[in-house]
Amino acid sequence: MAEEEEKDIPDFLYHVDEEQEQQQEGRSGDENLDDLFKLMKVTDTSATQARAGKDIQGIPWKRLSITRESYRRTRLEQYKNYQNIPSSGDAIDKEYKQTSKDGNYYEFFCNSRALKPTILHFQLRNLVWATSKHDVYFLSDYSIMHWSSLSQNSTEIVNFSGHVAPTEKHAGSLSEGFTKTQISTLAVKDDFLVVGGFQGELVCKRLDTEGISFCTRATNEGINVVTNAIEIYNTLSGGMHFMASNNDHGVREYDMDGFQLVNHFHFPWPVNHTSLSPDRKLIAVVGDHLDGLLVDSSSGKTAATIEGHRDYSFASAWHPDGRILATGNQDKTCRVWDLRNLSNPVSFLKGNMGAVRSVRFSSDGQFLVVAEPADFVHVYNTNLNYEERQEIDFFGEIAGVSLSPDDEALYIGVWDRTYHSLLQFNK
Repeated sequence: MAEEEEKDIPDFLYHVDEEQEQQQEGRSGDENLDDLFKLMKVTDTSATQARAGKDIQGIPWKRLSITRESYRRTRLEQYKNYQNIPSSGDAIDKEYKQTSKDGNYYEFFCNSRALKPTILHFQLRNLVWATSKHDVYFLSDYSIMHWSSLSQNSTEIVNFSGHVAPTEKHAGSLSEGFTKTQISTLAVKDDFLVVGGFQGELVCKRLDTEGISFCTRATNEGINVVTNAIEIYNTLSGGMHFMASNNDHGVREYDMDGFQLVNHFHFPWPVNHTSLSPDRKLIAVVGDHLDGLLVDSSSGKTAATIEGHRDYSFASAWHPDGRILATGNQDKTCRVWDLRNLSNPVSFLKGNMGAVRSVRFSSDGQFLVVAEPADFVHVYNTNLNYEERQEIDFFGEIAGVSLSPDDEALYIGVWDRTYHSLLQFNK
């Protein structure tokens, strides 16, 4: 992963056109202020309102000096895709075209604008996780929040702005805990929450109990030790493990029964994302290198190399059948690989604006969800060889995407200074 650096995140600036300016002439300052408050008022958008023509994000385009279509063109022209390899995405734009966007698999259900998903590192976007159709967890500033679409209530699960320490005793756990932890990534599965931090922190919590279960620091070596990704999974024996990918070139596997380190693999470059195959035999490893690796999950030895991307990768996901793997890259592509022939990808999926930061297969294998850094989430139909997709088009940086375990709901966290929200689409 590249060194941490600041990136300007565009947000919506209110503009009043000339006709509206003329209408404002002669009005009192209080009246004008009232109009501004109405414009800025946080209001959700329902499916019914969207069908009636309301913008799904509640953006009042009729009161702005620019149309949605014009602003979309401007964004496409001016958005700067971050690349570690110069012009990697530019070359892709010249060589490849997007697939058909005739698909319509998920319908807009609700936009909850009171929620504020946030991002602390512009390259890491795995900060939204759904555990059911109605339950989703996300990062909001220093807090991990839970949102229920049934009760329409949000609850703070852990606040990392102060001191967090374990309430359980486990070998290797740091009893002193951490203070003011900056969260870089998170994962939630069943009753477990695991978060990673910018200084290699790993914090585990059982959601059905009070307190923190386990705190550790993956490494103290070097200054760039960000925890880039976490995956929680069931082992073949029925236990629960999690795997953490780190900028120190390491991948660490922990047993969540006693929170013990069971494997530590080291690679030649920073590891940005890992994912375990459905049969638990292979780990897909991608990071600060053009190639990806398939490694043996027991030994860490390389079983195969995946070649073809032109920049660094930050996402990977396995199809439930265990034969197909998707990788997301800063060259603005998601490539789909068949393990029986890794010489060329079976599908080549290009983004509109920027790097592919998150990829998710549906539990039934019918869909592949591909998220860019901002504005676009694509849902590809795997049964049609990825040649048809649904394009979800909005404005704002993407904190994360997550399908519910039953594939019935798709959540998208939107980070924008004005229009931050949680978008929900239902199958």
